[in-house]
Amino acid sequence: MRTIGGSDLLYVAIATRAFRRYSTYQAATLAGIFTNSVFGIIGSFAYLALWRANANAGGYDSGDAVTYVWLGQALLMTVAVWGGGTTDDLAERIRTGDVAIDLYRPIGLVQWYLAGDLGRACYHLLTRGLAPTVVGAVLFDLKAPASPAAALGFVLAVPLAVVVSFGIRFLVASSAFWLLDQSGVKVMSGAFAIFFSGLMLPLVLFPGWLGTLAQALPWAAFIQVPADIWLGKRTGGDLVMALGFQVLWAVIMLGCCRLVLGAATRKVVVQGG
Repeated sequence: MRTIGGSDLLYVAIATRAFRRYSTYQAATLAGIFTNSVFGIIGSFAYLALWRANANAGGYDSGDAVTYVWLGQALLMTVAVWGGGTTDDLAERIRTGDVAIDLYRPIGLVQWYLAGDLGRACYHLLTRGLAPTVVGAVLFDLKAPASPAAALGFVLAVPLAVVVSFGIRFLVASSAFWLLDQSGVKVMSGAFAIFFSGLMLPLVLFPGWLGTLAQALPWAAFIQVPADIWLGKRTGGDLVMALGFQVLWAVIMLGCCRLVLGAATRKVVVQGG
């Protein structure tokens, strides 16, 4: 039986510190809750109008659609759909050369920043995730998880979504090793994430080959997959496949992070170092 080691406790400490760090920005959190709630209300009315015109669009009914809107708002900052989180710190440390200090730590750079990002995600889930959802539940008839299996699946899907998102954001931040500034790559990545995660529109509404492609890309793991699990669109073996899809992309993304980091530390001279 595996026991908890020092490295495990270190990861917990890093995540806890990140949670506490983000909890200090109380004014920003309250402003974010208000913003997410406003956009949730606007999106709900827009979706209700759309589903009045097509009552079964994408296999969703109007209740599914409105619930999807609020799940998207809950996961927006949790998953860091359009960027941000600990990877922005990494990009800045690469730009200044301070990343050289990080590379001397007795823990991998990927694991260090991933642990911190999971702490950040936990804070945002409990604040900017939960609070707007309560607002949505008061104003609209939101659907609860379709079954206990759906609830458990959603609980597993959210951290997997964060890991996939982290992998993409880490790669974007790592571009600073060569470009010295991640800004352009971050903007482009954010645009792809908004479109292909399902934040702008559920991917089930995308037609033909575009829908097939969108649901195969890693961004689908951000919002579309967790939302479909919550709504009971993925059950039984399909639920396991949905989680497997997220696990696959998480493994691929983290593997790419290690490869890119290895290439950077071998061949790139850090600015300032």
